[in-house]
Amino acid sequence: MKKVIIAMSGGVDSSVSAWILKNKGYHVEGLFMKNWEEDDNKNYCNSKKDLQDTETICEQLKIKLHKMNFSIEYWNNVFKNCISEYKLGKTPNPDIICNKEIKFKLFLKFALNKMNADYIATGHYARTKIINKKYSLLKGIDKKKDQSYFLYTIKNYQIKKILFPIGHLKKIEVRKIANKLNFINANKKDSTGICFIGKRKFINFIEKYIPNKIGKIIDINNNTIGKHKNAMYYTLGQRKWLGIGGIKNKKNSPWYVIDKDIKKNTLIVDQNRYTPYLQSKSLILNKIHWINKEKINLNLEYEIKVRYNQKSTKCKIKKKKNKEIKVKFKNPIIAVTPGQSIVFYFNDICLGGGIIKKNIPIKKYNIKINNYSKNIK
Repeated sequence: MKKVIIAMSGGVDSSVSAWILKNKGYHVEGLFMKNWEEDDNKNYCNSKKDLQDTETICEQLKIKLHKMNFSIEYWNNVFKNCISEYKLGKTPNPDIICNKEIKFKLFLKFALNKMNADYIATGHYARTKIINKKYSLLKGIDKKKDQSYFLYTIKNYQIKKILFPIGHLKKIEVRKIANKLNFINANKKDSTGICFIGKRKFINFIEKYIPNKIGKIIDINNNTIGKHKNAMYYTLGQRKWLGIGGIKNKKNSPWYVIDKDIKKNTLIVDQNRYTPYLQSKSLILNKIHWINKEKINLNLEYEIKVRYNQKSTKCKIKKKKNKEIKVKFKNPIIAVTPGQSIVFYFNDICLGGGIIKKNIPIKKYNIKINNYSKNIK
């Protein structure tokens, strides 16, 4: 009997995944990972409640539950990395880094080497399949819940040791199974956003780790229209928490961040979400990872996702020097953000992806930014 260690979070997806694996005849054991220590309470992470739910499900399924604290590893390999990226003016994706460094590296290694597992499993909506004698990652059947975007950093040799039991199901079917089994989390709300931030404003969280530093907000005509707490806190396309909602001109529409100058601590904004300054025609990509190291056919069109749950867009790939590539979109994309990941697909196959180094907007503003910043006292 093959042994599977499944990462369980207290949610319905991992719970139903454990039940499916047990029904298929695997020897199943659960593992609850605690990845965050600070602010662990009912308003934010609330890992105690998640652990209680996990224990109840494992008891019901009659499977053993292990508990591991990976908080130190998460802090060192995920969180510190994110803070460094924010300080450079970029917007990282903690979920992707967590999958790479914790779930499919640390957890996988621990399960195989220390727990004598044959496989690990998670409740991600994704699939694996052998294509042309190579293990490949595929989109989940449920297009609205497909999570392959977060998994593009998986290596080929890891895939053969990973199971995604619900990748062939839709979310509504997963909840139906959970309800039939009388799982206490059958209708539990899906977790959204980043656990360690919770329902707080991002600015209220991040200022604990990156100090406030007042700077100016200017429009594309170099008019100063407001002040911000620190340019590092904001991301391209951001509308909320700018504090200039009431300042309007003839366009009479909301303001959006179209760029930021970290050295001069300045935000540049424009009105209308579809402003050409916020639309990109292409980008430069680095830190590229291909799941299967096959040569990319430069004559083919591929599909690309610039963010999770975004409708995919067709693109062409052009190689550049220094292990970078240029990606040209068939149609412009809004708010292409340095530090975020883009993921390539060919039909349902997830090919891999990389980190956005630079976006190339349809139109570039032409203003000189003067220095203006001071520390909040």
